[in-house]
Amino acid sequence: MFAEDIKILRLSNAVAAGTTAIEATAIDTQGYDGVVFVAAFGTITAGAVTSLKAQSCTAADGSGASDLAGTSVAVADTDDNKLAYLEVNRPRTRYLRPVVPRATQNAVVDGIFAILFNGRSKPAVFDATLIAASKVVSSPENGTA
Repeated sequence: MFAEDIKILRLSNAVAAGTTAIEATAIDTQGYDGVVFVAAFGTITAGAVTSLKAQSCTAADGSGASDLAGTSVAVADTDDNKLAYLEVNRPRTRYLRPVVPRATQNAVVDGIFAILFNGRSKPAVFDATLIAASKVVSSPENGTA
């Protein structure tokens, strides 16, 4: 099942309009084949230069972070209330973090998330401080949810 192969993390809460880069929390990719970083955007002012990229870190606290080549995903200034995602398969370093560079004009970020996938330990254990509720159903019939 899909839910047994993934781990979902919230790496950054919502951040008000601004032009400074958002460096999210670093994650440990050990035991997973890869990660999908998802950035949720709110209002992006015309002329804003915004993107999503990944960095590798030498430590769990994000220290020693450096950009991973080819990972920058541009977000247009017309992409209000949309998502951007970046998938990193088989990272060469254990710790990664997403960064949302913002420049020139304001951009609102509604949150940054990570979905680690193809976990070697099943089922994945979710952090109760991050996941409020979850459910997996198989072949449900029509009726009351």
